[in-house]
Amino acid sequence: MNINTSPNYLQVAMVQAGPIPLNVKFSCRQHELIVLVGPSGSGKTTILRSIAGLYKPQHCRVSCAGEIWSDDNLKIRQPAQKRRTGLVFQHYALFPHLSVFRNIELACGQLPDNEKQEYVLEILHMVNMGGLEQRYPSQLSGGQQQRVALARALARQPSILLLDEPFSAVDQVTRRKLRRELARLRQKLNIPIILVTHDLDEARMLADRMYILHNGSLLQEGTPMEILSKPANALVARLVDLGNLFCGKIIRHDRANNLTYLGWGSLELECSLREEFTPGTDVDWIIPPESIILHRRDRPSRGERENPVHGIIEQSIPLGENTSIVMKLDKETMLSFSIPTHTARRNNLHDGVEIKASLLAEAIHLMPRDNKLQKTSFHD
Repeated sequence: MNINTSPNYLQVAMVQAGPIPLNVKFSCRQHELIVLVGPSGSGKTTILRSIAGLYKPQHCRVSCAGEIWSDDNLKIRQPAQKRRTGLVFQHYALFPHLSVFRNIELACGQLPDNEKQEYVLEILHMVNMGGLEQRYPSQLSGGQQQRVALARALARQPSILLLDEPFSAVDQVTRRKLRRELARLRQKLNIPIILVTHDLDEARMLADRMYILHNGSLLQEGTPMEILSKPANALVARLVDLGNLFCGKIIRHDRANNLTYLGWGSLELECSLREEFTPGTDVDWIIPPESIILHRRDRPSRGERENPVHGIIEQSIPLGENTSIVMKLDKETMLSFSIPTHTARRNNLHDGVEIKASLLAEAIHLMPRDNKLQKTSFHD
């Protein structure tokens, strides 16, 4: 089967002032998995429900596979039952009095009766539930119930699959298994998938593209790597839970060496050249924890002369193979990073010990400063 990679396979545009504000416009390719990320109340579930026809925003246009599902200007609004969407909710919504087979069979209304049994069994095999078709939801684990909910969504032969935090009600071990199964399953599906999640590891693992939402608006879209390494601004950085977020001032540019110099308190840091920021401009900036290199105490280490900083260990917490280090530079400034636990033990690193580290210049990411920005975390 040929895969239509057109970005216009699914097109979504929604605007409303309230009760849940929306101002979004995005598209999804046929074989693409996109993830909507944002704090509670940012409109993620409302967007899914609007695509599925379960909610009507004030202004909305949704088209899928060349078919218009909703368009206010054309006065088109197909009801939910006529939209070929597969929607998987957070809490399964299975019929408790029906067997697994019957739960899925009810979604196969488009098929002749003589084809339904074989089709249901085929779908169950696809989601690794073969042989359990006669069980009831109460006889299944949480992970198995979620697979049945996914099978039921696929039984409609949908044009798009919508997943609303589908793994949040299961334990971490089951969640990891379901993630792997979704990654495997999407290779067999020739439809776009939109996943809503609060789990950034899940988004990073599964997404082709991420959309960051806040108060119903799209702040940034891109690959997980692009967003997590180069957020558009400090708000996006906070929404995706990036630490080591600071303020600074552009000092000067050095074109010959491809460097920009950043003032940070009493320090002058080297960064990759960013000439769009004029000298004297206030900026926000981040440094990923993996780009903070601890100096060895017994001999010079990699990058010792590259943006060196020194302070004391405010907090040292072993977390299995790695130890989390919070380095206090002054009363208000903390740097967070991790080192192998065996390194921490070998160097006798503990709370109160003086240490030095380097901030890799190429990893420092500069962002426009927004003085009106309110502190917002992913867990608000």
